[in-house]
Amino acid sequence: MLSLTTGLAPLVLAGLLGWTGAVKMFSRGTAQQAPKTALARMLRSSERATTVLRATGAGELLIAAGLLVVPANPVPGAAAAVLGAGFLGYLGYGRAVAPESSCGCSASEDTPITWRAFARAAVVLIGGATVAVAQDTWWPAVSERPAGALVLLAGAAAVLVALSADLDRWWLLPLRRTRLRAFGHPLLGTATDQVQVAASVELLENSLAWQAAAPVVRSALLDHWEDDGWRILQYSGVYGDRENARPVAVVFALDATAGRDTGDDPIVRVSYVDADSGEAVAVDELRAAPSRRILPMAG
Repeated sequence: MLSLTTGLAPLVLAGLLGWTGAVKMFSRGTAQQAPKTALARMLRSSERATTVLRATGAGELLIAAGLLVVPANPVPGAAAAVLGAGFLGYLGYGRAVAPESSCGCSASEDTPITWRAFARAAVVLIGGATVAVAQDTWWPAVSERPAGALVLLAGAAAVLVALSADLDRWWLLPLRRTRLRAFGHPLLGTATDQVQVAASVELLENSLAWQAAAPVVRSALLDHWEDDGWRILQYSGVYGDRENARPVAVVFALDATAGRDTGDDPIVRVSYVDADSGEAVAVDELRAAPSRRILPMAG
């Protein structure tokens, strides 16, 4: 099993670097995401950040090609290990100076740097070092043990997908919605709830209030309670630009009896509360068409 793992390491690493490198190098989203990255904060220029991201993507593609063509040569593996170490250093510095920014690791992530980015960089570092030391080729492993290779590659792909925040919309969010529909939210308290919290969450996520606040929201549902006929749903978020970002609690309020089958769209109230001071953050009133009314919460 160990020999199969080391034999397939170049293929797995080439797949990861080939994907992230191609996205950085060729995607139109690279220029759009660059201003949101910690790299732009470090370089003080979105244009320079875009150039560095594309150059990094070209390097990743070159290393991926080397891992595929000459996996027994230690140079591609060593280069991948150096790249992984560089990624870890960049992520650590970026987390320290711009915690609200994304890493730009795949040029399509717009979430802050998390442990998953560090884990993926560690995979590149460890995988590269393994390939450089083992100097195995991947094609005998695939041809001699195709079933085992397929299972191992599928498992590796699943791990890499789980470590990629930009792929959450394809598997994690649908999985969470399915779980909420099937079992309700784990914070669902008592049988006195007139409508399940999951139904309120689904109603909220289909509203214009959610669309307007989505750029600020950074978490799943954290807490909920009822107050005078309102169901309060609390999320965490980051408010403000990169220079003045601050953590906030994003609080939505909607009719506790409202559900998909109750007819008209309910009023949704939105409030941002500074996580440090507890003071309400002044924001412009959210406006929408009459069919979906969005009102700021009263102080």
